[in-house]
Amino acid sequence: MQKRTLTAWKATIAVAMSNYIEAGAIIALATSLTLWQGEFGFDDGAVGLVAALSANAFGAAIGAAVGGPLCDRLGRKFIYTYDLIVFMIGALMVTFSPNFAVLLVGVVLMGIAVGAGVPASWTYIAEEAPSEQRAAHVGTAQLAWSIGPAIGFLLAVVLGPLGIVGSRIIFFHLFVIAAVTWWVRRDLPESARWKAQRETAQEQGEKVSLFSGIRGLLSDRRNLGALLFLLGVYGLWNTVAGQAGIFQPRVYDAAGLHDATQQNLLQVLVWTLTAAATYFGFMRFGDRVSRRWLYFGGALLGVIAWVVLVFAPPGLASLLFFAIAWGISAGIGAQAFYGLWTAELFATKYRASAQGMLFMLARVMVGLLSLVFPVLLTSWGLPQLGMLIIGLLVAALLIGTIWAPRTEGKSLEQIERERYGERVDADLV
Repeated sequence: MQKRTLTAWKATIAVAMSNYIEAGAIIALATSLTLWQGEFGFDDGAVGLVAALSANAFGAAIGAAVGGPLCDRLGRKFIYTYDLIVFMIGALMVTFSPNFAVLLVGVVLMGIAVGAGVPASWTYIAEEAPSEQRAAHVGTAQLAWSIGPAIGFLLAVVLGPLGIVGSRIIFFHLFVIAAVTWWVRRDLPESARWKAQRETAQEQGEKVSLFSGIRGLLSDRRNLGALLFLLGVYGLWNTVAGQAGIFQPRVYDAAGLHDATQQNLLQVLVWTLTAAATYFGFMRFGDRVSRRWLYFGGALLGVIAWVVLVFAPPGLASLLFFAIAWGISAGIGAQAFYGLWTAELFATKYRASAQGMLFMLARVMVGLLSLVFPVLLTSWGLPQLGMLIIGLLVAALLIGTIWAPRTEGKSLEQIERERYGERVDADLV
C-alpha cells in the first residue's frame, strides 16, 4: 500500500508540473511585456494581441480544444508525453526572438502546448488518486501552478537589472524545466481507468473517433448542468485571474504603485501565499470538510480583496491587504475546485474532453477581455473597470456556493452511478 501511494504521488508531481509550466509561461510574459514592447516597438494594441494569443487565453484555448479529445482518444500519456516538445520549441523561439513575429509565434506555441497539457494533467491526477485523497492530489497541480508565478516574479526581480536579457533568461528557464519534466514523465504508466474503459469499448466493438468524447459529452443532457456550473465557477473567476496574471503590474500602476521591482515583489507575496493556502488549506481539508463552505470562504475573500484594491485609499496598507487576501483566496478558490469537480462530474470516456472544452471556453473568455483590457484600464480607469471585475467574482462565488456538489470521499465510479443512475463505463477489475 505504501509503495502504491508513493508511486501515485510520483506520478502526481510529475504530471502536475504542467501547471508550473503554464503559470510560469503566463508570468514570464506578464513581467516582460513592457520590455518586449520597448525592444520591438509595438503599441498597446499589439500588447493586447500577444496577451490574448498566449498561454493565458486563445493559445491555450486552441490547445485545449484539440488536446482534450486527443486525450480521450489516444490516452492521457500521449498528451503529457508530446505536449512539452511543442512547449520547448516555443520557449526557445521566445528566448532567442529577433523580432515581433518570432516572439508572437513562440508565445502561441507555448500557449497551445499548455492548453493541451493542463486538462490532461488534471484528468490523469484525479483518475490515479485514491478516492479519500483526491483533493490532496488534485491540489498538487494547483500548488505547482502557484509556485510557478512565485518563482517567475522573483526571477523578474533578480534579473530585472538585465532588462530584456533577463526576460530571455526567464523563458529559457521554462525550457529547462519542461525538458526535465518531459524526461521524468517518460516512464509513467497510462491511466488505469482510461485503459479499462478503452478495453471495454474495443470488446463491445465501439467505433471511437477523435471527437467521440465531445459527442458523448454533448449527447447526454445530464452533462449540460455540470458544464454550465463549472463554466460559471471557473470561467468567470478565470476571466479576472487571467487579467491579474498578465496585467497585474499595470493594475498596480493604476492603483498608484509605479516601481516595477515593488510590483513584482508584491506578486511574489501573492503567489507565495497562494501556494501556502493551497497546501495548508485545499490539500489538507478538501477531503475532510464541506467543500461548499471551503469554496465560499476562498471566493468571498477574493471579492473583498478586489473591493479594497479598487475602492480603498491608495497606499501600502491597501496593496498589502489585497496581496494577502487575493493570494490566500486563490489557493482555496475556483481553480483548485474546478480541477477537482471537472474530474468528478464526468465519466471516464469523455472526462478529458469535458476538461478541454471547459478550459477552452474559459481561456476564450480571458482572451476576449485581454484584447481590450490595457485600453479599458487607460480609458475607464481602475474604479470603473474594477466594478466589472468584482461583478464577475461575485457571480462565481454565488454559482459555486449554491450548486457545489457533495462528492467528498466518494470514488469516481460511485459519483458516476449517482449522477447517471448507472455506470457509463465498465467497472474496473
